Amino acid sequence: MTVLEELDKHKNGVREIARTARQVSRTLSDLTANVGLEQIRDGIPIPRLAGPEGRLRLLCYTDLKPLEPLEESPDNRILAETCRLREERSDASVILITKDINLRVKAAALGVPVEDYLNDRAFDDSDAMLEGVRVYPDAGSELWNGLALDVSVEREAQRVIYQLAGKIPAGWHPGMLVADGDVDARFEAIVREVDAQRARLELLANYRHGASVWGVHASDCRQNFALNLLMDDDIDLVTIAGSAGTGKTFMTLAAAFQQTLDTKRFERIVFTRAPISMSEDIGFLPGTEEEKMSPWMGAFHDNMDNLLRNEDGESSWNSGATRQLLGARVQIRAPGFMRGRTLNDTFLIIDEAQNFTPKQLKSLVTRAGRNTKIVCLGNVGQIDTPYLTANTCGMAALVQRFRDWPHAGHVTLKSVERSRLALAGEELL
Repeated sequence: MTVLEELDKHKNGVREIARTARQVSRTLSDLTANVGLEQIRDGIPIPRLAGPEGRLRLLCYTDLKPLEPLEESPDNRILAETCRLREERSDASVILITKDINLRVKAAALGVPVEDYLNDRAFDDSDAMLEGVRVYPDAGSELWNGLALDVSVEREAQRVIYQLAGKIPAGWHPGMLVADGDVDARFEAIVREVDAQRARLELLANYRHGASVWGVHASDCRQNFALNLLMDDDIDLVTIAGSAGTGKTFMTLAAAFQQTLDTKRFERIVFTRAPISMSEDIGFLPGTEEEKMSPWMGAFHDNMDNLLRNEDGESSWNSGATRQLLGARVQIRAPGFMRGRTLNDTFLIIDEAQNFTPKQLKSLVTRAGRNTKIVCLGNVGQIDTPYLTANTCGMAALVQRFRDWPHAGHVTLKSVERSRLALAGEELL
């Protein structure tokens, strides 16, 4: 009853916790709709697609007292109920499941088995998020000898393909970078297909010196891989992680301009991000949708200013003609108004993706229509949304769930390009 009362408190509003509370209430309603009183007392069956069925029991004791000398509160009543069940059901494993850290600490102090809710985790705390990169440093020409693989090289159209046979290293997955060095790599390829005994790799384009993307060059193998993913017609979903100043937004906007204004592969660029502030909210904002989103688009405007500089260092971003030209191709949209839309011929950039929940990112990714590429940028070390952590946020879920899909690619950038101060701040703070 205490849990149901807590759900009732949270059900109103548009925040994610309110939506979740309403969904739990609807699920409970469905479970209890067609069962009698006896079945409720014995435990309501919970059907599962696979494995044994569980049972939902509604416990209500009128004589339950909170743990002395703790005050009367919902958390303490739930804790007291767990202690009572543990004493009554010595034949069963009684575990308290909660996301409330303070309640977990209380339960641990009383010796009550306690766990976090694990179903929404993309990976465990002990794991690092998928990097999407496998670098074999100092391998040089010995790369294939070290891997003990049979290698054959062939050319398909303009692409160089490596066919590998033998024991493929564990952890390889489609859309992953394989390189023999970081800064001065001589071999860089993307894994196109892979299983236990064979793999198909494609050599990457080199954007370090000669070729560039809208005038932007890569400084190491990870940035070169990011530019290749952004320019690759076979990759529909790109996720780029990295700390502040690694060039995520800069390179993505360069690739978007190249494919929208130069090669005309896409008709428009749509830029969106979660409007969540780092600290106290400053209140409502006036104007149209784009004007309301403008304060959140500082990263977009800063990078536009840098991308549109000429050889003399002068930027044309403040020019009315430039803004009018790009205004027809570049749209800034609030994520809350994307429901129901279908984006065709669009390069969609989702910035600060770590602040979205998995369900919110799902609603954005499923907007993709014909000839649409989606790029998610984020840093799981800079989450501003309550109740989200590095292993439960939408970006972590997206990277993990699309790991083996051949039309998705992920890379974690490491080198900070802003300044030595930004690099020191990332390391020291």
